[in-house]
Parts: sequence; C-alpha cells; structure tokens
Amino acid sequence: MSPRKSVADTRRTRERIIDRSVAIASVDGLEGLTIGRLATDLGMSKAGVLGHFGTKEALQLAALDGASAIFMRLVWEPAADAAPGLTRLTAVLEAWNRYLETERGAFPGGCLFTTAAVEFDARTGAVRDAVARLYRFWRRRLVAELRIAVARGELPATADPEQLAYELIGAYLALNQAIQLERDSAAPDRTRRAVARLLAAG
Repeated sequence: MSPRKSVADTRRTRERIIDRSVAIASVDGLEGLTIGRLATDLGMSKAGVLGHFGTKEALQLAALDGASAIFMRLVWEPAADAAPGLTRLTAVLEAWNRYLETERGAFPGGCLFTTAAVEFDARTGAVRDAVARLYRFWRRRLVAELRIAVARGELPATADPEQLAYELIGAYLALNQAIQLERDSAAPDRTRRAVARLLAAG
C-alpha cells in the first residue's frame, strides 16, 4: 500500500468514526459514545477506533467538530452568498428551521448541540468549554448580521442585536424540543411566525 493511499484510508476511517459518533451522540449524548459500541457499529476493533483519537474526550471533541461542520454546511453555507444583513439573516433562519425539521440523517436524535448543552452545562472541562465556544461563535454570527441590518435601516435603529440574537436562539431551542419531545408538526411554522414577529418588532 502506498503512503498516499494509507493516509487517505486513515482519513476516511476517521471520518466514518466521527459520522457515526455524531449520530449516536445526537440520541444518547456525548457520554453515550463508547469505543465498544463504535467498534461494533463500524465493524472495527476497539484498538482500531481508539487509535484514531486516543481518549474518549478526544472522540467527544471530534464529534462536536464534525457536528459543527454539518451545521455550518446545512445552515450557514446555503445563505452565505445572500446580501449581508436582513436578507442573509432571514435565509440563515429559514435554513436553521429546515435543519431542525428535516435533518434526520446526521442527527437522528435532533440537534447535537442542544443535547450537549444540557449534558455538559453544569460540568467543567474541555468538552463543556467546546460546547460553550460553539454557542458563542454562532451567537456572534447572528449578532453581526443583526448589526448590519440595523446599520442599513432594515431594522429599527433602537433594535438591540444582542437581545434579538438571544431571543432567536431561544426560539430555535424551543423548536428542537417541540419536535423531539412533543413530535409537534406545527412547531416549525410556529417558529417561523415567532421569528417574523421578533424581526418586525426589532
């Protein structure tokens, strides 16, 4: 086997492990990730799985990074070329709605970040810090678009981007819960109406 092929095979195997880890963690939490389960699911040895990450914490962090990449691909990238401000923000929020409503391949248990936040919010350590960092990153993205919208006059000058971002995130956390816990098929449209009211009120 050539060194180049070996590197490519190693990368593909690592990606398979991360993809399966994301799917498991969305249902059972990051603590539900076990080397034994991954090995069984993927037809690998435990040593083969562990050899790619070294520790369970490293595997959990890799799963978070993998989930973040999926989220950005499904929610941010479809709107990335839209005009900055309210146009792009509206496109992002609609993509976020669809992501929670329909994405059951990578996230069969719903949004992994919501699951991880509940699981780790009262803990300390690298995984908790990574979850918090991802939330802060996403909130800053929303705030940036809201500030542009205010500067362009698309939202009232009195609008508070930080407060609006806080309330928007709350709406989507509620949507994830309504879909996952209550199986509420009306929740996506309720969320659209709530978001439209928030943006209209500024």
